[in-house]
Amino acid sequence: MKSGEINSLFKNLSRVIKNPKSDLKYKSKFTLLVSVVLSAQCTDVNVNNVTKNIYPKYNKPEHFVKLGRNKIEKLIKSIGLFRNKAKSVYLLSKQLIEKHNGKVPSNFEDLYDLPGVGRKTASVVLNEGFGLPTIAVDTHVFRVSNRTGLAPGKNPDEVQKRLYEVVPKKYLKKAGHTILLHGRYTCKARAPSCKTCVIIKYCKYNSKELR
Repeated sequence: MKSGEINSLFKNLSRVIKNPKSDLKYKSKFTLLVSVVLSAQCTDVNVNNVTKNIYPKYNKPEHFVKLGRNKIEKLIKSIGLFRNKAKSVYLLSKQLIEKHNGKVPSNFEDLYDLPGVGRKTASVVLNEGFGLPTIAVDTHVFRVSNRTGLAPGKNPDEVQKRLYEVVPKKYLKKAGHTILLHGRYTCKARAPSCKTCVIIKYCKYNSKELR
């Protein structure tokens, strides 16, 4: 995709997605981190339904370390993979206290070093929590990037690398959430809403519906 087309793509998306941000509900950088960890293979809606009953009482690393893994499991048991996620939340809380004075680090390396935190989670926290121009590649971003030809790649790492190369600087900070929301609500995996898509002319998806 040529640079002029990329600029037009983001210009069109920004007209309909004016204030892109995470659908996750959180109270602090720490609760954002916990919510993103919990959201793996789970919808933001389901995570919010669980955390709305947790964060009023438990919202600091110390709280979750004191709770312990078993009690965390009970609090999040309606979420998929709850045992693994409870372990991650407990261990990352413990590491934050031991290595970072209970604060969420603002750099990729330290975030990525936390238990249960991968590249996507670290990128989301840096972008949403710290306002840094990072792009997290989830299933929606991966799909839209490949369908449009914006940043084609065989895996999320390839797509992320390409996005950093091609996304104009002025759009970089909001690019990840913009593409994600377009993929979640318009360019869906099944039955994409091609008729209402504002970037349809850039789409290379063979099965797009134009009528």
